[in-house]
Amino acid sequence: MHVARKLTRGALPYNYPMSKSADTQPTTGTAKSSGRTLLTSVILSTPGPLVVGLGLIVGQSSTQLADFFRRSAELLAIICAFVAYRVTTKNGTCDEERRARIECASNKFVGAMMCVAGAIMAALAIVSGHADKGNVIPGLVIAVLGVIANGIFWIRYTQLNRREPNAIIAVQARLYRAKTFVDACVTAALTTVLAAPGTELATTVDTLGSLVVSIYLVYCGIKTLRQ
Repeated sequence: MHVARKLTRGALPYNYPMSKSADTQPTTGTAKSSGRTLLTSVILSTPGPLVVGLGLIVGQSSTQLADFFRRSAELLAIICAFVAYRVTTKNGTCDEERRARIECASNKFVGAMMCVAGAIMAALAIVSGHADKGNVIPGLVIAVLGVIANGIFWIRYTQLNRREPNAIIAVQARLYRAKTFVDACVTAALTTVLAAPGTELATTVDTLGSLVVSIYLVYCGIKTLRQ
């Protein structure tokens, strides 16, 4: 039991505080509420990469391209979190060592994927130059909707974690806080490209926007791998 407890502590990300409720399974009501919220996150996040990807057919904004990779990585991260949460709360019981092993494996996969995607996006931002950005409206619409939806999920996950602390839910709260911030940056960059197409300002802001997304991906990936 002592070894299992040590493994569980080591698996909790972002120095997540241990408490009595963190060592035990969530109550049935909280588990169902958290599970439904995670499932809703997966459903609402699924169209994002598809719509932004289709938008790349008519637009060549580096921020829009970076946003596509970022949303794809986040979707996989959310799916992993949903599966891990369902497994670790199934029937209200889960072996502590098994739960730690599942969370660790999921975090390593997501962290490595984010670091690779971030590096690719940084390279794309540098080599994109002054190419025509095309139509960025689809990406802009998704970014605006993302600010609203992600802000709501950020508040929801924070409330759930305060009600009954859980490592997976705590990470989702931090993830959606970061998603809200990044979507705001993407919105600002694409709005500039739309308002001043072909200008030096649009090119500069677009490049900076994609770099912000890249740095965010690498930062989150490193944090996830370290934890």
